[in-house]
Amino acid sequence: MPEEIQNFEHHAKIVTGFHRVLLPIFAINLIWCIYRLFRAFSGETVMALLLAVAFILLSFYARTFALTVQDRVIRLEMTLRLQQLLPAELRPRIPELAVGQFVALRFASDEELPELVKKVLDEHLTDRKAIKRMIRNWQPDFVRA
Repeated sequence: MPEEIQNFEHHAKIVTGFHRVLLPIFAINLIWCIYRLFRAFSGETVMALLLAVAFILLSFYARTFALTVQDRVIRLEMTLRLQQLLPAELRPRIPELAVGQFVALRFASDEELPELVKKVLDEHLTDRKAIKRMIRNWQPDFVRA
């Protein structure tokens, strides 16, 4: 488990190998392929540029697919958690929550979660950052994609 403190200001996950190594390498490769295409146009430079674009798209989609699966798991975990923590009158409203609301609410402590859910639903709050800012007792999530 990381030793860093996690809170609203410091909770985005940066995967060094992906964000700081792989993506810059792909970006440099794309720029190099564009440069080569204009310097010495040929079938080979066109194919290299197409592959460079494909690598960028592949990395984008791989990350997007992983985050989508993660959001679905969070929705499931939070549904189970809310069924246990919400008062009886709020439980039927769980399906009203959107995935983004579940994702934002997951950082709230058990004690404050029922109050936050009620506020999010009653005020139709959908902005993840706004919901996260309302959390007083931040519960870190270190197991993320």
